[in-house]
Amino acid sequence: MGFADQRFTVNLSILFTELPLLERPAAAAAAGFTAVELWWPWTDSPTPKPSRLDALGKAIEASGVRLTGLNFYAGQLPGPDRGALSVPGEESARFRANVEVATDFAGALGCTALNALYGNRVDGVDPAEQDALALENLVLAARAADRIGAVVLVEALNRTESPRYPLVSAPAAVAVVDRVNAATGLANARFLMDLYHLSRNGEDLPEVIDRYTPRTGHVQIADDPGRGAPGTGSLPLADLLDRLAKAGYDGWIGLEYKPGDAPSTGAFDWLPARARAAR
Repeated sequence: MGFADQRFTVNLSILFTELPLLERPAAAAAAGFTAVELWWPWTDSPTPKPSRLDALGKAIEASGVRLTGLNFYAGQLPGPDRGALSVPGEESARFRANVEVATDFAGALGCTALNALYGNRVDGVDPAEQDALALENLVLAARAADRIGAVVLVEALNRTESPRYPLVSAPAAVAVVDRVNAATGLANARFLMDLYHLSRNGEDLPEVIDRYTPRTGHVQIADDPGRGAPGTGSLPLADLLDRLAKAGYDGWIGLEYKPGDAPSTGAFDWLPARARAAR
């Protein structure tokens, strides 16, 4: 099987960032891709003006690509933050204000996966208090996502790059997924399996795939070390994606890697042009 048998979606918040936001969907299409995903594009606002939302929506539609994934507001990302939903005070309020905005935007474009980054631990705040707030906000997000037939994704990051983020293993993230589903009864919270982050944490990737694929709603990849394109590190990504397929995963594979020093158009040489368009 290998790479040619996968459905890839390009993350426009880490690739093509040398271009203005509104030019990135067309650049992905010009590179041969038919699907894209995004972190929340406006770190300055969880509730941007409708004109900003409309402009991005039109840029996506005009390019002919499909939006397959969108993050809820996550604070300063890229930057020091790793989400807002478990952070008491203003940040969690900003997350809640964003839920309907992000859901409506995703729904209008047929996007059915919304990533809810958990947020860093806060000095002086009881972790149990943060976890209770996180569950409350994830339940809110899951109910909103259900309205458009979407899933809410819970992601494990790596402890080296995100030392204050509490979900740094597949079991930790899946445990949150289970709590959200138990609270809502909707079963639309799912695990986001990022093979780069899990590798950085030293997890047994074949075991993670075998155990958690049935509860996985999305997969993202980058090579390790370096978080570059497949082939720049030592992860057997083609083999791992084959294993995922054999375990029953038939969803999107998010390309969430750094393009290096060259323009992003040169970061896809590992993938034949004929394999870039989703089938």
